[in-house]
Amino acid sequence: MNKTLDSLTIGGLAKATRIGVETIRFYQRRGLLSEPDRPLGGIRRYGATDVQRIVFIKSAQRLGFSLEEVADLLKLADSQHCDEARTLAEHKLEDVQQRIAELRRMEMALQDLIGRCQTNRNEVSCPLIAALQVKYY
Repeated sequence: MNKTLDSLTIGGLAKATRIGVETIRFYQRRGLLSEPDRPLGGIRRYGATDVQRIVFIKSAQRLGFSLEEVADLLKLADSQHCDEARTLAEHKLEDVQQRIAELRRMEMALQDLIGRCQTNRNEVSCPLIAALQVKYY
């Protein structure tokens, strides 16, 4: 292991992982990252495994996993549960695909409204503003 990563303060861990100290504390409160023991009169020290764990958390978040889902993945990472991890990823993929479809619908609606604004320049009211004022409940 890298010697510089074997005895990090919380500030050093934050710097090494490019996240804030409060984020580290938040992960600890959520049970995603353990809090090392404090030696008598000393400072808690973090190691390379803590860096790797934060890298795992941030990578999973970039893929769209919530912190609750990340916690589930971390439990699976601590053992041999590839099938369960794949199932979680398949569910996440379905969620992402649904969000993409919704974003495409939003894109088409916005393109339509922008087009209406361009073709109705001489009207008193703006078609985009008028469309946003319609109640849907």
